[in-house]
Amino acid sequence: MANRSHLYAANTLPTGESRPATVAGISEHNWSIPLAHLLLVSFDTRVVPSMIWDQRIGVAGDYDRGAALLLDLLRVVGEEVEDEQDFVSVVATTKAQLDKQRAKYFLLEAGEILDMDEEPLETATDRLVAEHIPALAAHAEAAIAGENAEWLAIARGRWREHFYSFYNDTLYYSFETD
Repeated sequence: MANRSHLYAANTLPTGESRPATVAGISEHNWSIPLAHLLLVSFDTRVVPSMIWDQRIGVAGDYDRGAALLLDLLRVVGEEVEDEQDFVSVVATTKAQLDKQRAKYFLLEAGEILDMDEEPLETATDRLVAEHIPALAAHAEAAIAGENAEWLAIARGRWREHFYSFYNDTLYYSFETD
């Protein structure tokens, strides 16, 4: 089994007792948490109970603002990307899935990835939310504003790693309505 980062959408947040009534699949990515997933949860970011693990290691963020940031970054990355036709296809797939599954929140489940390190899961999640996600969002916003060419060049050069994920309604963990 590949360790994956899972991204969902919902109109409510999970609680310790239950998950949202409707949880829509957005994307999953093998062996890492891609930049796209991190940017999508980068506004009003908070730690929430996981829908997969019995711990408080889920990450939630504002859907509309996260989607807008990612799409703005993809526009800028696409201005000089190699393999433009493939990139355009990836952006179209990403945009279609984001439009289709629109909700109030993104819900990131990254426990499988975070569990590959020695750090306790809750500590790793707290660090992800407090340090890593805000730093990446700041880099992306600066790149969009034309103020971070070096970071943009790296993102552009590694676009498949950062933005090419499996976008689908049905992910490895899918949640059916009871």
